[in-house]
Amino acid sequence: MKRNILFIFLISIMSSCTYPSKETNVSSQAIDKTIAALAEKDASNRAMIEKGVKQTAKLWMETDGNEETFIQFCTANYFSDPKEKEQVFLKISNYLEAIRGNFNEMTLQLQRTIHEATDTVLPIDELFAAYSPDTHFSDDFYANKLAFIITLNFPELLLEEKEQLSDNRLAWAYARLGDIFTSRIPADLQQAYSKSLSDADVYISSYNIYAGCLLDKKGDKKFPEDMILLSHWNLRDEIKANYNKGEAGLDKQQTIYEVMKRIISQEIPKEVINSDNYEWNPFTNTVYQSGKSATVTTENIVRYEKFLNNFKALQAIDGYTGNTYIDRNFSEDMEISVDDAETLFRTFLSAPELKEVGKKIAARLGRNLEAFDIWYDGFKPRSNLNEDKLSEQTRKLFPNAESMQKQLPDILSRLGFTKERADYIAEKVAVDAARGSGHAWGAAMKGQKSHLRTRIPAEGMDYKGYNIAIHEFGHNVEQTLSLYDVDYYLLNGVPNTAFTEALAFVFQKRDLDLLGIKNNDPEKEVMDILDKAWNMYEICGVSMLDIAIWKWLYAHPQASPEELKEAVIHLSKEIWNEYFAPVFGIKDETVLAVYSHTISYPLYLSAYAFGQIIEFQLEQYLNGKDFASEVDRIYRLGRLSPNQWMLQATGKPLSVESLLKTLRKIH
Repeated sequence: MKRNILFIFLISIMSSCTYPSKETNVSSQAIDKTIAALAEKDASNRAMIEKGVKQTAKLWMETDGNEETFIQFCTANYFSDPKEKEQVFLKISNYLEAIRGNFNEMTLQLQRTIHEATDTVLPIDELFAAYSPDTHFSDDFYANKLAFIITLNFPELLLEEKEQLSDNRLAWAYARLGDIFTSRIPADLQQAYSKSLSDADVYISSYNIYAGCLLDKKGDKKFPEDMILLSHWNLRDEIKANYNKGEAGLDKQQTIYEVMKRIISQEIPKEVINSDNYEWNPFTNTVYQSGKSATVTTENIVRYEKFLNNFKALQAIDGYTGNTYIDRNFSEDMEISVDDAETLFRTFLSAPELKEVGKKIAARLGRNLEAFDIWYDGFKPRSNLNEDKLSEQTRKLFPNAESMQKQLPDILSRLGFTKERADYIAEKVAVDAARGSGHAWGAAMKGQKSHLRTRIPAEGMDYKGYNIAIHEFGHNVEQTLSLYDVDYYLLNGVPNTAFTEALAFVFQKRDLDLLGIKNNDPEKEVMDILDKAWNMYEICGVSMLDIAIWKWLYAHPQASPEELKEAVIHLSKEIWNEYFAPVFGIKDETVLAVYSHTISYPLYLSAYAFGQIIEFQLEQYLNGKDFASEVDRIYRLGRLSPNQWMLQATGKPLSVESLLKTLRKIH
């Protein structure tokens, strides 16, 4: 998962591409007068002058001064000389890098205990983790009028206007500066969202299931005594790990799926969450202590309370942006409309080819599909390998975070990077043992390191942790190249989170190669396509549910946690029945609702879906080319629009048709 999501969300709140709902205090006459005065200085740029003056007027409040003050400010602070404008831009870039970089470092340190497997998490740690150092950034920049200098000279461009910039790098950098100050959100609302998001993150990071305490449908223990599985990531991965283990593997998968359903319905006993004090049979939902049935209480609605808290915090911000969080997340942050996203997902989910893939999986399994088979992992080379043996190898290689840190240059060298480039990138990445499943936290200014975090038990990194670590390292490589090697700081990063997920997937796919395990199967290419299609099937489904839940919330803003729970269960069944039941032959399954992202990373799941689409197109483009040099080139493009990035990276626009066309060829 990409970098510090909390930090990104707060930045995106401050840079929402809309305006306060409050009417401006500047009259149309004063606006026209200001535009006329500036146009006398710079007649050739009248269109941009109009944009800058109107945007500044929309954000100008009574506390900023009267109309005369507004006119005087604009005439005194407009840069008509292109050279002066560029000089000012570069200075602003440097200052913003220092500000954002230090905010990022503070947030990193404040949340370190929550995210890293260090000492015990105390209430004081949670309070500090919820504090957002950059809360007053926006307010301060409006108060000292620096924000208005930016809006006047570097106004916001519409997406279609950005698309016309093509490969004009300076113009793109100006446009990204113009994205920063486009709304005025009170600091207390930003802080409230920071707190709710941090609270949800703490809840999810500690949602462990002690698998060694689970009983199967016969009442027997089947998992290692010391196995601890974080929901939902490790639960899902344990299902994946048991596809080559016969009836015993199927028994484990069915047990894990019962756990998932209890989490979704909130019938899971509170006493078995993050605890090994009880044995639990999820089939009967019976809990035992010392061999006797114990009296327990269900979690009930906690999961949905966390979800609802994030919704309410974001909804409170809506009035200051003139838009819903759904539109801010898609049209503004991702620069892809929610309608376009749903159309793309629906196109793929409805593809008849998926029925054929489902039949292949059922034939390979020798049984009818079950709902948890959305995570079927048998097309991957590792599906035929013993994961316990893989874990033995990874534990020896990576007994702790320091050992992985030392091997980062070697990993890059095996991917084709020269020693010089491998050392250059690796020295800018720090490896940490994660408390949760892991993530990649990027640097925000040159001189900082990005952080690779993955779960590393005391006995060393198992294969699951290693697989996640390689995924996160892909993020780190993107984070390094797109910060240190872009020509303008304001272009650092990628168009949206899907583009960094794409490189993470590209790295993750090569995890066995990096262990020296080669796949010489002549069917490898076909297996890769089938695997990609099935993964897309699953992630498009959960993305559709994520969007549907948020649409339901906006239609029912006064909903209680209990009502939200019932809606999530209903919507998950509805989407399942439309897109999955025709392939699986079973109805009313709720598995799509298990993803923890919906609780702690609002509307993030679509980034994975787009990431997989982008990954497929990247892999097609990279085939036969020098992997390292192309990755180096592509991820220095920086934060263009999604369409421009894809065109400049691969020569083709973003589309699922390429994957579907390839899938048709193998049937």
